Amino acid sequence: MMAINRYRLNSLVRKGKHSAKLVNRLLGKVDKLLGSILLGNTLLNVAAAAVTNIIILRLYGQNDLAILVGTLAVTFALLVFSEIMPKIIAASYPERIALPASYVLTPLITLFHPVVSIATAIVKGFLWIFRIRILTDQSKQKVTLEELRGLVLDAEHFLPRKHQKMLLNLVDLERITVNDVMVPRNLIEALDINADPIELRQQIITCHHTLLPVYADTPSNVIGILHLKRVPSLLLEATLDLDELRKILKEPYFIPSDTPLLKQLQQFQERHRRLGLVVDEYGELLGLVTLENILEEIVGEFTTQSPSQSGKFMRHEDGSFLLEGSRSLREINRKLGLHLPLEGAKTLNGLILEHLEDIPETGTSLKIAGYPIEIIQTQDRIVKVARIFPAQPTKQQ
Repeated sequence: MMAINRYRLNSLVRKGKHSAKLVNRLLGKVDKLLGSILLGNTLLNVAAAAVTNIIILRLYGQNDLAILVGTLAVTFALLVFSEIMPKIIAASYPERIALPASYVLTPLITLFHPVVSIATAIVKGFLWIFRIRILTDQSKQKVTLEELRGLVLDAEHFLPRKHQKMLLNLVDLERITVNDVMVPRNLIEALDINADPIELRQQIITCHHTLLPVYADTPSNVIGILHLKRVPSLLLEATLDLDELRKILKEPYFIPSDTPLLKQLQQFQERHRRLGLVVDEYGELLGLVTLENILEEIVGEFTTQSPSQSGKFMRHEDGSFLLEGSRSLREINRKLGLHLPLEGAKTLNGLILEHLEDIPETGTSLKIAGYPIEIIQTQDRIVKVARIFPAQPTKQQ
């Protein structure tokens, strides 16, 4: 009863299996279940010992040696055939034993109810005195995220590797925030509403995205989101009408940077949105996150990306990779199979600056998490390009 797989049991209950419903009901009152089982077990063991003692007395009389041998023999028999062997069998095949046993245990619990109730009340009284809290309903134990993750890892023999990875990614959505997967502000392709109409027109025509943030004068002053499917009628005119362009803009949707991805996925679904602008606690624009960014964290990379965001990494013959400093650490780890730390900085540039606590010069080399890194190019106080080498094996002393 205690070793049965609760998830398998719940599945059988949902399918309507009567014995599974009985087992689930018994586990819902584990104090009564254990009390009845132990009462029956103890009663039979004591009865077996008493009967053995009576037989020895009738056959051998008050023979101390016979009583000792009989006591040891019945103890050994009870230990092997009443305790160890049945418990090993039941622990090895809990479902096969528990389901049919429920038909026997259910009436026994009713039969033993008066005695068990008195014994249980006494036990609860002592537990209350010692301030020991008990969980009587074992069928409703909550599962933590770590336990759920462990269940998915243990199911590797039943799930394809790709499906297992997707489930693990889905579990991890609760601990990942939009700040971890957003497109940084300096990589956002956006339109300046106050730019020259000819330049705006050309930018719209050559754009690789369906949704474009539109700002006025400065990128942080976003006034709306442009959906390109609403633009073709405006492009038919010789000159782009900026007033009409303003009218078709959709109100921007702002997201706090510490929002968990799972919650944001639900928000996208409820608001019928696909793009949100990530802001910090002061309202400053940090970047943007799309529905595709979140889905990629679950199922992996999509192929429908613009050339600027295709995520291609330049690999050299020595096994090193040439990377932009603005690359997300999660993206680098996922695509290259690395294990760079994700606790602090979100980009390769941020990780290097955090590690050095200074602005590095071109040619500077360092090692982070076992990976040698060389600074190839710096510009405007940031690392533009860096080279990461494969992790070096640790030397054993």
